[in-house]
Amino acid sequence: MLNQKWANIMPKEVENWIRDQRQDVQFIDVREVSEYRAEHIEGFKLIPLSQLEVRYDEIDRNKETVVICRSGGRSYNACEFLSSYGYSKLYNMIGGMMAWQSETVKG
Repeated sequence: MLNQKWANIMPKEVENWIRDQRQDVQFIDVREVSEYRAEHIEGFKLIPLSQLEVRYDEIDRNKETVVICRSGGRSYNACEFLSSYGYSKLYNMIGGMMAWQSETVKG
């Protein structure tokens, strides 16, 4: 990672981590409830960005954390927020759900 405490990650790498069932990684979706219900990636926990300030303690600081949203903007903001609270193993998935190609989407 660079000077920031988080890095960008490509959707294909996230797909590999999910497929490999890595136990040291957690997946967080920061979109709103309606967006998540319409479609989401299996295995991602919903913590809307609007609730992150009061729910960030649900995220394990010791695990690598992949954050996703619709296009990458809210997940960027979530990574910035979490890094300000001492989280350092953060990944913002580039392109968000709009870039997701895998068939692991639920809706």
